Amino acid sequence: MSDDDRRLVYSTDGTLPLPQSRRGKQATLPQHKGVPPADGVLRVGCERRRAGTVTLVYGLSAHEISAVAADLRRSCATGGTGKDGLVTLQGDHRDAVMAYFAARKRRTKRMGG
Repeated sequence: MSDDDRRLVYSTDGTLPLPQSRRGKQATLPQHKGVPPADGVLRVGCERRRAGTVTLVYGLSAHEISAVAADLRRSCATGGTGKDGLVTLQGDHRDAVMAYFAARKRRTKRMGG
């Protein structure tokens, strides 16, 4: 067995050199899947969480998230939150959210099915 093929399992001694990675250079950081692009178009989607469904709105600017989240919760008569660049509403309210933004002349796209 050559010196390059040995694998260190555990050592408290810091004098043993670790083997070099066989992959060579690391590739660029992977893109996060499922995060829509920031192109000015609002994305309205729906996903299952635990025992229910939530409606997600991506693409809002940071200063308008809290006001839009409050308006959507009121107009859909449901609970939800607006944080981390995302508005989350309890239940499937995609049609109502799309109508809300259409009335305000905002461009939206429907995500998912």
